[in-house]
Amino acid sequence: MWIIDRLAERRIREARERGELDDLPGAGRPLPPDEVDPLVPEELRAGLRLLKNAGYLPPGARLLGEVREVEQLILQARTAEEREHLSRRLRLLQARLGDGRGGNLLDQEAYRQRLLQRMEKKTP
Repeated sequence: MWIIDRLAERRIREARERGELDDLPGAGRPLPPDEVDPLVPEELRAGLRLLKNAGYLPPGARLLGEVREVEQLILQARTAEEREHLSRRLRLLQARLGDGRGGNLLDQEAYRQRLLQRMEKKTP
């Protein structure tokens, strides 16, 4: 175990013994769903969560967030003109993800293979 892990565990144990962790909001209930993209490998999620909480996201993650946002806006668009404008924006974002400026994870072969293996496990 890393020294930082041991230090964190010790501080948590001491806080528990002092009763500082009693009656916390949400005690006894399941944790909320992970806000980090489920397609990100588990070993990278904690780091990405820390970066996100610190206000930083890698370019690819930011672009993926923008893509999701634009997709939702397209679903809510009221006019054909608005949908076309948003569709152009979506194509631009997808192109940026695909050309490497966004750090497209699917271009990384090891990640791609791992993703495919996980998908196969979930398929009945």
